Amino acid sequence: MDGETNGKVHPCVEVVEACGEWHVRVVDGNQNKTLTFEIESYALAYAEGQRMRLGLDKIERSRAF
Repeated sequence: MDGETNGKVHPCVEVVEACGEWHVRVVDGNQNKTLTFEIESYALAYAEGQRMRLGLDKIERSRAF
């Protein structure tokens, strides 16, 4: 998950599946945006685009409990 150093939030992209829906969380500076998708491939495509836009190496994936 994203960390914080000297009050500055590190950018990240996270994908979480919960109750049959896919949630993509994008942290960019001080902005935090979450989008919900019903289709996994749409969520992953959006997440990949955001990862490239932010210049990140990877997307964080996890499952909701």
